[in-house]
Formats: sequence, structure tokens, C-alpha cells
Amino acid sequence: MTVLDLDSGRGCRVGVEERGKAMRAVWLKEFGGPGVLVAGDAPDPVAGAGQVLVEVRFANVTFVETQFRAGDGQGPFKGEPPLIPGNGVGGVVAAVGDGADPGLLGARVVSGTGGSGGYAELAAVDAAGLFVVPEGLALDDAVALLADGRTATLMMGAASPRAGERVLVEAAAGGVGTLLVQLAKAAGAEVVAAAGGDRKGAVARDVGADVVVDYTRPGWTRTAGPVDVVFDGVGGDIGRAAFDLLRRGGRMVSFGLASGEWAGVPEEKARARGVALVQPRPTPELLRAATESALDEARAGRLRPVIGQRFPLERAADAHAAIESRATVGKTLLEV
Repeated sequence: MTVLDLDSGRGCRVGVEERGKAMRAVWLKEFGGPGVLVAGDAPDPVAGAGQVLVEVRFANVTFVETQFRAGDGQGPFKGEPPLIPGNGVGGVVAAVGDGADPGLLGARVVSGTGGSGGYAELAAVDAAGLFVVPEGLALDDAVALLADGRTATLMMGAASPRAGERVLVEAAAGGVGTLLVQLAKAAGAEVVAAAGGDRKGAVARDVGADVVVDYTRPGWTRTAGPVDVVFDGVGGDIGRAAFDLLRRGGRMVSFGLASGEWAGVPEEKARARGVALVQPRPTPELLRAATESALDEARAGRLRPVIGQRFPLERAADAHAAIESRATVGKTLLEV
């Protein structure tokens, strides 16, 4: 294994392996409330065959991770405590395992971890899943785009809003929602942003929404509709009410369940209304292309992630609590 000397920046066979201190990480010792996330020491991971070791600078925190931590069984992540949670990281490649490109040493990268190991100073990830951060794009912005940028790009491809159409974005002040507002505006659509409260509405307006509605207030649908496309990030009653705003020929795509449940609109109801419930069917190649597109758009200044709050690694529990309280806007990051 080739290792980056973290002081000199040169590839060598010392550095990470001789740091002389335990790695700091956040442990999930049992399922439960945010307080079950506890900072502590952990063994340094090792870059295996086809892997690289990333010195983590920022870790992504998502709503799905709060569900996993709570043990509710929803979402894509699997595993039993004790473990180090965290799926999205950004940092500098500090070591490469056998079969990985030594030229990656010292590169700024973002990557998924496969569902665990991200809330830590070091993370071993598959080299094939890395994204080298484009020159001119800040590393924290790249981490903020890793999951949300890919999701927003895929949702846009599924719904394909056209110039002149009216598009409703729910949870418009969230990480995915703020990106969808920008992408829909860039496509020439009129964007209606639905968000909960004045502060979140102001965030949505700042990223380009034409109309802002507060879906916590009665009668919000009268201002919001009718629309041609619904990006449903809330689900539940809000998602079902948004579906009713669709004109004939409209499309609805769901990307989140902030309410705790999907909208669950029956296909037969959609067909009877003359509208379509659409969902991306991504291949690994499409997932990668969507992520690269989001990073390139951000580097070019055409897409701006909103990083609403940052927490030091040791306060991962506070980050989870903030997300669950619906107090956050945009993306939440841990600074390592």
C-alpha cells in the first residue's frame, strides 16, 4: 500500500500508518435517539485491494441516516451496532491499496462509503466510486452535491420540465429542493417553491423561486396550483395535495418523505387524471453521470448548493437532532 505523508504531501510508505494517535470517529453503539451517537477512538481503516484511504475533511449528513440511526428499518442502509455511520465523505486521498491508481494520492475527492464509516477522520472507499473534485470547486460544496446533486439531476431527467411549464418543488429549502429550484429555472420553467415557514421560504426565493408558498398554512394549494410538474419531497398529505394540482399531461416524481410517509398515490388514480407518476430507473452508469453533471454545473457557477449548517465531527448527535426537528435548511455537513 502506498501512503501519503500528510505533512509533506508526498507518496511514501509512512504517514497514515505512523500517525501516533487513534483515529477519532462517531460510534453508533445502539439504535435510538440522536444521543446514541458518541464520539470516540477507532482503529484506522486500511485501504484494501482496489481501495483508497481518504483523509476526511467533510462528511455528509442526510435524513435517511437519521432514520437508520433510529432503527426504523427504512432506507437503503443495513447493519447492526456497534458501527461508525456515515455514507458521503470528501477529503484527500492519503493511501492507495493494491490495484488502485497511485496517481490518486493527494487528490481532492468525494465518495460514498457504502453506508457506514463516514463519520470519521479516515475512510476506506472503493477507488472505482471516487469522484475527483473539479478544479475551482470547493470541497465542502462538492460533498454537499454528492448525494443531493445526483438526486436532483435524476429527478429532473425523469420529469423533464419544459420551458414555460409551471413546476412545484416541495421541501424547496432542503438540500435537494434548493437544487431542483435552480435546475427547473435553468430549464425555463416557472418555479413554485413550497416550504414550511418564512425562513425556509426566503431560502427558496434566494435560489430563484418565482412563487413561494408555506405548506404549513391552510389554503396553500390555491396559490401554488395548477402546475405541470410536482417534485414531491414531503409525501403524506402534502404530497397528495400537490398531486391534485397537476394539469392533464402533468408529471409527479417523489424524492423524499419528510412527512414520514410517501404520498402513495395509486397508479390508477393518476391514469384517470391523465397524469404520470414517474421515477428514475438509474443504472450505475447513469448514477455516475448524474453526479459528474452536478459537480460540473457547480464548478461552472450554474448550480449552487446551500450549506445551511455545519457541525464539528464530535457533535454529530446535534446534527441529527437539528435535521429531525425540521430546523435545517439546505445541506448539513460535519467538519472533521
